[in-house]
Amino acid sequence: MIEKHIILEDIDPVTFYGVNNMHFQMIKSLFPKLRIVARDNVIRVLGDEEEMAAFEENVENIRRHVLKYNAIDDEDILDIVKGKQTKADSVKGALIYNISGKPIKSRSEHQQQLIDAYEANDMVFAVGPAGTGKTYLSIALAVKALKDKVVRRIILSRPAVEAGEKLGFLPGDMKDKIDPYLQPLYDALEDMIPAVKLQDMMEKNVIQIAPLAFMRGRTLNDAVVILEEAQNTTPAQIRMFLTRMCMNTKMIINGDMTQIDLPRGQRSGLKEAISILGGIEGLAIINLTQKDIVRHKLVTRIVHAYEEYDHKCVQQQLPPRSAAQATDGGHDETLYVQNNHKQ
Repeated sequence: MIEKHIILEDIDPVTFYGVNNMHFQMIKSLFPKLRIVARDNVIRVLGDEEEMAAFEENVENIRRHVLKYNAIDDEDILDIVKGKQTKADSVKGALIYNISGKPIKSRSEHQQQLIDAYEANDMVFAVGPAGTGKTYLSIALAVKALKDKVVRRIILSRPAVEAGEKLGFLPGDMKDKIDPYLQPLYDALEDMIPAVKLQDMMEKNVIQIAPLAFMRGRTLNDAVVILEEAQNTTPAQIRMFLTRMCMNTKMIINGDMTQIDLPRGQRSGLKEAISILGGIEGLAIINLTQKDIVRHKLVTRIVHAYEEYDHKCVQQQLPPRSAAQATDGGHDETLYVQNNHKQ
């Protein structure tokens, strides 16, 4: 008889073992010749060498299933042990799976263009209205790269600009002060990575979230780097950010030109970057439209109504709907440039 210790790496042991250890009890019942004990993420096995080899192989396959899909059930375990395809394996086109085990994949033509552009280029600009999935899809691509060990870390950033109101003094330490600006990024991450694992990744700086001002001087290698709310960067800020790129780095820059919150007289760095960088090899510009909105159907109608109003303002030379928009020329029809990504 021999003894082995198997370590469950990169997954939440609770998901593997199941509620009240139901999954673990099923696995034990499938290998009656072995004595199996689990504690935290370590499984201690004692017994016949041939039986243990089969157990070790199946545990690894189950661990990979949990890592990929963030979920598993008794039927999946039986399928894996029998060498059959699980129901999750039969789903096509999924990038990754959320913490409930549901597939995350493109839901529109332009979203698929964003995925394809990411695969074919090292830098992608995703420009479009609220609700088109820019943030969520970008983070899904980054999490997939991390799970596949293509990169070693994810870095998420955005300018700390208030959306049309002054928040004034914020109490607490630096993290407390910047967290309100970064909450949308936390929300997306929490939907894709189990809470315990996400906390561990953030403590080890595998996933880093920082305001744009903290990016100066950094060298961002072996990472997927995502810049959110890029329409609220200044030309100097976005130039600084884009030049942080290093070896084995992918960048995704997201923005919505209809939600510029910069002070009067300040030009959007995103608009300037798109006008300067369009056509560069290795760089893609993807434009998402109201047809790509995946939130409540009312959001599509709201975006459409505001676009019609902006267009009417331009035609009739009426005052735009905000000082920031007036500064930036109202609704700029040149925003929706042709896709420039290189295949």
